[in-house]
Amino acid sequence: MVVDFLRKNRFFFLPYGLALVILGVLQLIYTQAQLMQWVNVRNNPVADVFFTYATYMGDGAFFVVACLIVLIYNRRVGFVAFASFALSSLLSLFLKTIVFPNSPRPLKFFEHSTFEYHIIKGLDIHSYNSFPSGHTTSAFALFGLLAFLDASKKRGYLFVLLGFLTGYSRVYLFQHFVEDVYVGSLVGTLSSVIIYLFLYRWMKGRESREEAIS
Repeated sequence: MVVDFLRKNRFFFLPYGLALVILGVLQLIYTQAQLMQWVNVRNNPVADVFFTYATYMGDGAFFVVACLIVLIYNRRVGFVAFASFALSSLLSLFLKTIVFPNSPRPLKFFEHSTFEYHIIKGLDIHSYNSFPSGHTTSAFALFGLLAFLDASKKRGYLFVLLGFLTGYSRVYLFQHFVEDVYVGSLVGTLSSVIIYLFLYRWMKGRESREEAIS
């Protein structure tokens, strides 16, 4: 079942896996501070505007609105989307508050540093609960699930891109380190995989059996 699932969704998992390997190697070679500085100094006004809005793709409100829209057209899929949101949010909250409480964000980490970091004016920058990135978790939980449900599997590339744009926005906006985004993507993707393989398939099979009986 799992092998068939991975094969069908290879257009999502292949680029996602490649990105994980590349980011994993970079984190072995460089420190989180170095990676943050590399991203932060590569800023420009256009990117400031773009990533300020792109980051909302990982906002909880965006996820809920997407779930409500889907629910209108397909109750089963809408319910599954809400389940993915709930699972990913609970896992992220557990890691943030129980396993890694008060983990410092870049603003706090570089508080007494000589590094002249770039911050977008008017943006609310947080100081704690950095690990993992909740926005990235939500983005991959949503876009991963959409990729699995989409009949056109080749659009998996697009969903991976949207997920990573959201994750990169968190680093660009000085809200999270690369490791926060890295783990957030894993938590979100794992949540969507669990929900799809067990809940969605169970609900779909149950509906098929009920239709056959009637």
